Amino acid sequence: MLSCAQSRWPPRLVTVPGLHGSDGAHWQSWLERQFAHSLRAEQDDWDAPDLAVWGAALARRLAGERGPFLLAAHSFGCLVTAHALQTGLIGGGAGSEGGDAGGADIAGVLFVAPASPEKFRFAGAFEASSLGVPSILIGSETDPWMPLEGAHALAHRLGSTFVNLGDAGHINTAAGFGPWPRAKYFVDTLVHGAAHGRLRDEAVDGGRALA
Repeated sequence: MLSCAQSRWPPRLVTVPGLHGSDGAHWQSWLERQFAHSLRAEQDDWDAPDLAVWGAALARRLAGERGPFLLAAHSFGCLVTAHALQTGLIGGGAGSEGGDAGGADIAGVLFVAPASPEKFRFAGAFEASSLGVPSILIGSETDPWMPLEGAHALAHRLGSTFVNLGDAGHINTAAGFGPWPRAKYFVDTLVHGAAHGRLRDEAVDGGRALA
């Protein structure tokens, strides 16, 4: 069950784009407009993926901002977010070296179409383990960046509720995911701490929801 001072709830949305960033038509850009005071993790070079560098940039984005935060990540941004949590760059994990960024209060994470770590081995070592925060991972049966079985396995290792979105490509602008009300629903589900119960048996956008 999530806990936080009432005056600091609901958590603040933070989007974490993947390789090349997310344009104005992307569902992440749309989602930012659905929540007041939302933030976006920015990178100095969107074409140079690096887990350590991008994770540190995410931590800096949160440092000094008022939390708690709910992160909505896409593609390589999913790996960055998980890496930052697991190494303590954010969330105050065991690997944290201290400071405001490491103490960032993370209420939950929405992972959408995570990229395969195998495709980004050059970007740094990635080891998936339980995050210690509520999370939902959305996979696709036709994602060129991650087979469905790989997404399901990653969700299991991270401790995330898994949702199969069906034939959804990379769940990006090219696949038709601009305005996406389901994304807001997933965020709201995390805010209310009901991911497992809501999504366990529910059909989602023509796909299957798996716990």
